[in-house]
Amino acid sequence: MPASLRTNPSIPSIASIANLPWQDRPADCHDVVWRYQANPIIARNALPESNSIFNSAVVPFGDRFAGVFRVDDRSRAMRLHAGFSDNAIDWQINPTPITFQKTSSALAIFEYGYDPRVCWIEDRYYVTWCNGYVDQPTIGIAWTHDFETFHQMENAFLPHNRNGVLFPRKINGRYVMLSRPSDNGHTAFGQIFLSQSHDLEYWGHHRHVMSPVAGWESLKIGAGPVPIETDQGWLLIYHGVRQSCNGYVYAFGAALLDLEQPWKVIARTRSYLLAPWRDYECVGDVANVVFPCAAMLDGETGRLAIYYGVADTATALAFAQINELLDLMKDNPND
Repeated sequence: MPASLRTNPSIPSIASIANLPWQDRPADCHDVVWRYQANPIIARNALPESNSIFNSAVVPFGDRFAGVFRVDDRSRAMRLHAGFSDNAIDWQINPTPITFQKTSSALAIFEYGYDPRVCWIEDRYYVTWCNGYVDQPTIGIAWTHDFETFHQMENAFLPHNRNGVLFPRKINGRYVMLSRPSDNGHTAFGQIFLSQSHDLEYWGHHRHVMSPVAGWESLKIGAGPVPIETDQGWLLIYHGVRQSCNGYVYAFGAALLDLEQPWKVIARTRSYLLAPWRDYECVGDVANVVFPCAAMLDGETGRLAIYYGVADTATALAFAQINELLDLMKDNPND
């Protein structure tokens, strides 16, 4: 196991994922993050009525993998679908959208669903997504044990909000979620904030985490995959957006957050880790988008698989070694 994951005895051991998808870095590539050469792994028409499948979340599930996928159908309704895979590359996605069962006290309903994240906490999987509330975006929450039955809880926040991402354990006795307050349109601003809860229902103790900086993330930022705990801090992969003369350009980078006060940023990448370079990232329903929503780490080898949406159309895969990523951020302290 890489030293950065195991030298602090207070940090739970990162599980080994023996069948984590992996492809070695190409000989001519010197980047810390590199693409799977058979991208995209999920085509826009992988389901009979799908217009696009992207910005989705996957996790280990027993000796297999499970996920919640954003599927925009050909009426352009935004729905969430569950899926399973033996190798986390070839996915069997249920063509029928998830039907959420309400928990006993919840009045929230599913209006629409996009950009889900999935997180294991204690004894179940939690799903967060951008849900509608009176047709305005907010953060929906549900839980499942089996990715077949999903129990919807109360929405976390008032509109307008997006990119709700849970931490994978309680911190100082509280559940913790990142989010990006926004507006009801194609938000031209955005910072990452943190909120805390004792019960996943009432949220408070809000803290500012990060603002955009110049360059590739100069317009807005938002949390990506569920943060990964290391002895150096929480590794957060996040997306950043810049305004170009031809519209928005979405790339992604990473930050390191304090373990006990995760609103404090220890370091962040000055340059993007991945930006839309390939045709499948540049051409689609929305041009020039790479948007990470899931990452799985093998604790034995330090191999990291990152799942990201491309051009709001399909799903792609990238790889990294976590120690290389952490070393890169050591050179960029947040001072």
